[in-house]
This record gives sequence, C-alpha cells and structure tokens, in this order.
Amino acid sequence: MTSTSSGAGAVRMADLGTIAVLAWSGEQPEGQGDLACLLAYSLGDAEGGPDATAAAVRRLLEDHGLPIGGPVVDGTRRQALPVGLLVEAGQAVVTLPNLTAQCTVPPQWLSAVERRGYAHFVFTARAWPDAEPGRAVDPQALAAFAGDEETLLDAAHCLLPARGLRG
Repeated sequence: MTSTSSGAGAVRMADLGTIAVLAWSGEQPEGQGDLACLLAYSLGDAEGGPDATAAAVRRLLEDHGLPIGGPVVDGTRRQALPVGLLVEAGQAVVTLPNLTAQCTVPPQWLSAVERRGYAHFVFTARAWPDAEPGRAVDPQALAAFAGDEETLLDAAHCLLPARGLRG
C-alpha cells in the first residue's frame, strides 16, 4: 500500500508493514449480550521492524484524531469519524484514509453486530508478528494478545457503526 498524502509528517503506508484485522465476539457483563470486536495490528514487518511500525501506527492514528490510550471514541454519536466499518457477505472492512483492511467474520460476530449496530474497534500500535493473515489464530493466543495491558494501552479504541452496501 502507498500513501497519497504528501504532508511533511505524513505516514507512508509502507511504514505500517502488513496490517491485519481479526474479529471475535464475547459476552458482556450484566446480560448485555455479545459485543462484536475487531482488532487491527501490524505484523511489524516494515523496514525498521516492530518499533518503526509501532511509531508509524501511532502517527497514523494521531493524525486522524484517534487517541492512543485515550477514551473510547464513540462513532455511533460522532459524525466526522475518519474510520469506517462496512459489513457485507461475511466480511468486515475497516477503512481509514488511504488504508483498507478486511477479515472474514464468524456468524456469532455478525449476530452481535446486527443486534447492536456497531463493533468495538481496537487498532493497536503493538506489533503481533505471530498472527499472519490467512492463518488461523488460536483463541487463547488472541485472548492473551488482545487482553494484554500493553496491547490495550498502546491502541485507539472506537465504537464503529456497522454499515452495509445498501445503507
């Protein structure tokens, strides 16, 4: 991927390395039902390795007003959110300016996002080289990475309204 941005501090998409997205859903406390979650991360495979990709991811998120380690940005109430979510044909497609990533989602994820109308999106700057796109991720490894304090604190968190091609 390449960036079409030409500003002085602009992130080159190549600096992000391979970006991957994983989907899962989980039961929420107090009988609120499942919450659809998406985790975006880099494999850390850009020139300069994991530290360079982490810096590039942080810059990308901050450039678009998505705070690292800050409060959850509620896209269900905020109109001008630079990140979007399209759900269609068993796929979740996350878009930021000049960046698109997608993943296949399980049926229970689709049910959760349909019921709530949104997904909790986490884009972490922490590289995860072990979770390559196209390969199954062990649920325990996903829980360990996604639930790790370092992963969560070095991330932007958003509630993204789910949109389909028809509206």
